[in-house]
Amino acid sequence: MPITILEIAKAAGCSVSTVSRALNSSDHAVNDDTKQRILAIADQLGYHPNLTARGLKMDRTFTIGLIVYNIASVFTPVLIRGIQEYLKQNDYFSIIISTDWDPELESKAVQQLISRSIDGVIFVETWRDESNNKSLDLAKKPYVYVYRLFNGEFANSVNVDDRYGAGLAVEHLVKLGHRRIGFINGPQGWDASKERLAGYQAVLAQYAIPYDPLLVKDGTWEVQSGYPATKSFLDLSDRPTAIFAANDLMALGAIYAAQDAGLNVPKDIAVVGYDNRDIASFSNPTITTVCPPSFEMGQLAAQMMLERLENQTDEVDPVRVKGRLIVRESSGADLSEVPPECHISHTIPPESLIRKWRGKNLQE
Repeated sequence: MPITILEIAKAAGCSVSTVSRALNSSDHAVNDDTKQRILAIADQLGYHPNLTARGLKMDRTFTIGLIVYNIASVFTPVLIRGIQEYLKQNDYFSIIISTDWDPELESKAVQQLISRSIDGVIFVETWRDESNNKSLDLAKKPYVYVYRLFNGEFANSVNVDDRYGAGLAVEHLVKLGHRRIGFINGPQGWDASKERLAGYQAVLAQYAIPYDPLLVKDGTWEVQSGYPATKSFLDLSDRPTAIFAANDLMALGAIYAAQDAGLNVPKDIAVVGYDNRDIASFSNPTITTVCPPSFEMGQLAAQMMLERLENQTDEVDPVRVKGRLIVRESSGADLSEVPPECHISHTIPPESLIRKWRGKNLQE
């Protein structure tokens, strides 16, 4: 049988109302020593709150729907981990639906989540805009976007500050002495492509470096597009001494093209990427890159969702989160001056848990 508040009250020598206020962090204050004693007793007895009763009282299910456009994306798992981490800390759970870029399936997913009385929806790595959310508006369900891919900036959204991130990459190359910097951009029409180009241009202007359209090529986000773009740069009479690629896959293509042309990266030509994919840390050379704050973005999206629920707000101002530069071999910087990388994985179990499992298996 589940432990009740009455049993905790008897063990603590307090009234039921005092225990209820302590467990639910009521606005009606409870003496801190008393509260801590009640929480300790509740933990010892194995008390778990009745979320169904709590939900009925507050007209909530404490469940958030996550609609994911591409579950196989390298960014999605970390975004989801950030969302779930914040939700867990606030006693919320999530239901995840992957729609595989299918607008019809997405609309069905929204209806399914509404029918299950979720409290709100977070759209993960999406191109959806507010005009598609009439059903959520009618059901009075708040929604948040995290990592929007198209259609510009909207309210209730969390995105990476790509303009700032691109600026970090280009300024790094400028400070290493480069003034002819090629840029391999993503496909036209993507928000990331627009913002990363703007960041590239802004740093050139800041350092009085003329913008040369011959040094800008559009790619497809894939390795194969970074290769021919770099070959075209190398065919110029005044070729660039450095290349900034708008993602790590295209940066890898740039490295392959330079190496096939007999050039050494970074001695003959420097390369910087973007996204901090796993391949960037073990390619040859390893790739200097910009790391987007995917986990933090997920946390902020969940925080925005719970704030909308708590405050009953229709709109929250959009948030842009700044990434950081990770310096490795490909840019030619002096690595002796770079602090060692501190890699935190959000997609594998913590070492302490792995040791616990191993110990349990050995005992069995």
